[in-house]
This record gives sequence, structure tokens and C-alpha cells, in this order.
Amino acid sequence: MTEKSQTNHRLLLLTVVVAALFVCESRAESTPDIVLRATVSGKQNQSYIELPFDVPAGAARITVVFAYTGKEERTALDLGVADPQRFRGWSGGNKDSFTLSESDATPSYLPGAIVPGRWKLLIGIPNIRPQSVSSVEAKIYFARESKSPSGFADQPLESKARWYRGDLHLHTGHSDGRCSSQSGKEIPCPTFVTIQAAARRGLDFVAITDHNTTSHFDAMRELQPYFDRLLLIPGREITTFQGHANVFGVTDFLDFRLGTQTMPQMSSLLENALRLGLLVSINHPALPSGESCMGCGWQPRAPVEMNLVSAVEVVNGGIPEGAFSGLAFWEQQLREGLRPTAIGGSDNHRPETPLEKTGAVGSPTTVVFARELSVPAILEGIRAGHVFVDLTGSSDRLLEFFASASGNSATAGDILPTSPGAEVQITIHAVGCQRSSAVLLLDGSQDSKLSPVTIAESDAIISLSWISDGKKHWLRPEIRTTEGKLQLLGNPIYLNYPPAQHTPQTTASSSILR
Repeated sequence: MTEKSQTNHRLLLLTVVVAALFVCESRAESTPDIVLRATVSGKQNQSYIELPFDVPAGAARITVVFAYTGKEERTALDLGVADPQRFRGWSGGNKDSFTLSESDATPSYLPGAIVPGRWKLLIGIPNIRPQSVSSVEAKIYFARESKSPSGFADQPLESKARWYRGDLHLHTGHSDGRCSSQSGKEIPCPTFVTIQAAARRGLDFVAITDHNTTSHFDAMRELQPYFDRLLLIPGREITTFQGHANVFGVTDFLDFRLGTQTMPQMSSLLENALRLGLLVSINHPALPSGESCMGCGWQPRAPVEMNLVSAVEVVNGGIPEGAFSGLAFWEQQLREGLRPTAIGGSDNHRPETPLEKTGAVGSPTTVVFARELSVPAILEGIRAGHVFVDLTGSSDRLLEFFASASGNSATAGDILPTSPGAEVQITIHAVGCQRSSAVLLLDGSQDSKLSPVTIAESDAIISLSWISDGKKHWLRPEIRTTEGKLQLLGNPIYLNYPPAQHTPQTTASSSILR
């Protein structure tokens, strides 16, 4: 293939991916639940006023957007809020909006229960000229449940469809993450240290997944504006005696106490996660459970509806293959007709781990094709299966996978209908994998008609074909070294599967979350 034809082919493949993934979304701002208005005059200079408003029962988050006129005349107004029981924060003149919930709040404000009843918007007036008049408006939004993934950034960090690299399994001092203090003492590691390690690695996104708690969300909300090139995804590792699972997307509390009246079995937990709008991924399912790793293996005591699970952590830290790898568990779900997405996670507990070591932050890397760098877009990409796992933790290796037949086309995670006898054209695009081999697996095994191909170039396009029998199959690619070591693991294209089996997505909340 000539250089020009390779370039044209890549552009065609990119167009296919973008067309498959792009989702038009309305960005229109939601209607506020309450609008407070007031007029401030010069005689109120250096005084305080209160604007009361009523918070309904069941509100999970309050967002306030504040504006006033007269700034050109040097009018300055300060902002704060109090709930029926206590003072909740004061941002003065440094913010024109804030949000607070039980688990997190804008810096200047305290997270905590959203108490129903009479709240007060507090306004200070440090300066207004004697003859000036200022019109004040405060829009107030209530979210009953955070069913729509939002994260901690007001806007996407990047508005471009491309491959984004991240780590979906990290721990900090909010659970059992540890690091060294200035004097060398081992301490619970501050969230900043872990996120800084991810930024140094050049990752695009991370999920902090401390065990069962929600306390780290407040730190993440504070840190997101500073890390404005690194998306912070709300996550938790739900740690139970019957298995561990990461949940991503919203900050609402999820009860993890299996065996109790409120959460009798694992399916109850997964159904509750779905109700909240969380994406669920089973962690390290093949690890042993017992005193060495309490509840680490996936061993539910009652049958589980696995279609409630969107992903499986196939690679955990330094365990890419073997008895403790999640690969066999994941492939068993595929054999049963399910389509969970294969992802990876470092499960890092010590951010000081050198980058060249397995289990360092970003090793392995989960690489997601998304329409933009935002929490909803990254989770959409994972749900859709537009993912590969880079076990080398590189910054540039690429594994793109495409197939077409009878005028239909698909990329990793998609369904491709084929008829008996139809020729399936398969394309693997590999970058940074020279002297390795591209391996294509049919239903988890090598097919004699799909032999491994040695990759000769740093940017290679490999074309293969396969004759369909019209039955259900799954095809997935891998990149391995000449010694057989797994480097890149791709998600399948599903041949002749019924319509999408992924966990249904919940309806977005009508209130905005800032």
C-alpha cells in the first residue's frame, strides 16, 4: 500500500469511527427551579441581606448561579449560603456560581446533607455608590438524583473526537492509598499526589475509586479546575465480601452492605447502581478470596443478572494473563451472549511507583474513543465497547479494528450482520507495534484461516478476510511480542448478534449539575 493510499485509508477509517460515535446533544441550560430577585441601592452599602428559598424534600444537590448589575460602577456583591441548621459557606466575590451535595461541594462551601426547609442566600454589599442601583438575580436548581453523569468540570476539557488514554482504578488516602510524607513517613496519600502522578504520565482521564466512600469527591471537585487537561471521573470501588466492582459516573451514595435488609444480594446492589445511573465494572474477578485478599474474587452467593454489568476489568495492575487474570471470566461472559467491555486498571495504591513498573499510575492504560473529553462521553465510549487496553502503558500505541460485509461496517464494540458465504473484510490499524504480531481471535481462539501477521512498520494497516457462516461469533484483535507477551488487547466486533445487550442508560436529570 502506497503512503498516499494509506493516508486516504486512515481518513476513511477515522470517518467511520466518528460517524459511529458522534451523538448530538442539546446543551441548552435547564430551566431553574427557583429564581430569586432583589434590588440593592446605595443606602445599603456595607450591609448584608438575606434571600430565603425553600428546598424540597428529596433534593440531592443545589446549584446556584448568581448575577448582578452595576459592576461598571464598581458595585461589588459577596455571596454565601446557609441551610436551616448551619452556615454552609461564603465565596465572597470570587465565584458567580456554586454547587453542593452530600458528597462534594464547590470550594468555599461545605458538603453535607441537603436539608429540606428554609435556606438563605446570603449577600454582602462591600461597595455600592450612593446613587447606584443594582439588580440581583439568583437562579437555583435542584437535582433529585444525579442520574446524568456530569463530573466536576463545567465544560468538556477537549471538544474533539479521538482516542483518550486513562486509568480507571486508583486509590488515595481516602481509602488505602499510601505515600511518603516530606520527612519520609508513610501516610494516607493526599488525592493531589495521585492526580499529579497521572498528569505527569500525560493521561487524559482518571477515576479515583476509593473503597465504598464518597469523601474523595469533594477533593476532586476542588482539584478539577487546576487539572484542566486531565478529566477526573467520579468513581468508587464497591468492596463487598462477595466481590469488588468499580462504579463510575455520579456521586450519589451506593449502599455496599450485602446481606443486610436494605441490600440483600449482589443483584440488588447492581440494580440500585443502575437506578442511580452508574456504569458498573467487575474488578479482578479471578483473584482468590480469603484472608490474603478479602472478597477480591467475584463470588456472588446468589445468581446475578450480568446484563447489569457494562464492563469487566480484564487487566488489573500487573496481572495481564494467567490464573488470576480477568480474561477467562470476561470471555465466558462473551460465550454466554453478553457484551461487557474489556477495560484495565492499575489498582494503584502508591502513586510514587516508578512509571516503568507494572501497577504504576496508568499501567495498564485504558484507551477510549470518545466524541469529547467529558465524563458522559468517556462513559459512552466504554459502554459502546470502543476501547482497547494498552498493557505497556505507552503514550502513543494504537489498536484500531474495523470490519465490513455486504455494505455494512463496524468497529470494536459494534454488531455486524453477515449472511452465510459473505466475505468479511477485516482491517487492523496498529501504531508503535513494529516487530510484534497482530493476532485475530474468533470466539476466543485462533482460527486457521486468520493467521497472526508480523507488523513491519511503526504505522501499519493489516487487511484480512473471513467467510461468514451466518452464525453468531465474536472477533477481537491482540498485539503480542515475538515472545508471545500481550501488549494491546482489543474489544470484539460481534457478528450476527441481536440488538445491543448493554445495560440500558437511565434518563438524565432535568436539573443541571455544575
